[in-house]
Amino acid sequence: MDKKTLEFVTFCISKLSILLKLPQKEIYGRLKASGILYEYIVPSYDVLHTFSSRYLMEDLTEYMREKGVLEA
Repeated sequence: MDKKTLEFVTFCISKLSILLKLPQKEIYGRLKASGILYEYIVPSYDVLHTFSSRYLMEDLTEYMREKGVLEA
């Protein structure tokens, strides 16, 4: 993972932590366990980093719900 992607992953985890009022460690664990982190966020960096912060958070929380790591 290159530096830009790592910074983006860190940004996503931080923003989700604030939005969902959960510790960053918990967000990381959920994203990693569900495959969202390494099967979606990292490989889709080129597209995802162009989204607005608001849209990105909506996209990620919706996907977390679909994967069952966030209550509907």
